[in-house]
Amino acid sequence: MKKPNYMVIASRNKGKTAEIRELLSGFPITIKNLDDFGPIPEVEEDGQTFDENAYKKASFTARVLGHPALADDSGLVVDALNGAPGVFSARYAGPDATNEERFGKLLQEMEGVTNRKAAFECVISIAVPTGPALTYEGRCEGIIAESPAGTRGFGYDPIFFYPPLKKTFAELTREEKGRVSHRGKALAEFRNEFDNIIKWIEIHMP
Repeated sequence: MKKPNYMVIASRNKGKTAEIRELLSGFPITIKNLDDFGPIPEVEEDGQTFDENAYKKASFTARVLGHPALADDSGLVVDALNGAPGVFSARYAGPDATNEERFGKLLQEMEGVTNRKAAFECVISIAVPTGPALTYEGRCEGIIAESPAGTRGFGYDPIFFYPPLKKTFAELTREEKGRVSHRGKALAEFRNEFDNIIKWIEIHMP
């Protein structure tokens, strides 16, 4: 049975793709993303949970391209905002908002709020064209900073302060972030089960 030689990340996000490539470096599989292919329809992320959205993106991409696909749905969950922005993290300030506009809106909503507990959550779904999928999850707890700091990372990283390292995610190196982040933890599970995942893909690929 032919081994899968590459996996498609169901995303065009360069920061996310770079993180995943680095975390999976050393494994005998090439990571591509949607930019490596022609235009394909957008997936409507209308799930109520990270799990639903991750599966929807991975399954759709696998069916359209005919290759194993990995999708991550992740976001920031803030205690004082009843879990917002949650699954709407990427669209929190509108569909075309910049990272700065998104975390700027969040900082405005947190003005004067003393409970600044928050967590990044991530669900990774690995799907094949026939429909089945595997799921991995990760969570990282921190607090919302009073103001942005750091120039690395993407998304809400400049305002997510991680107390054990006394830095925001945007101040961490990619290696540091990979060890402690929600996505890093989910991908660590993936790495640990890599051989089994490849066998599972071989069994389920048409």
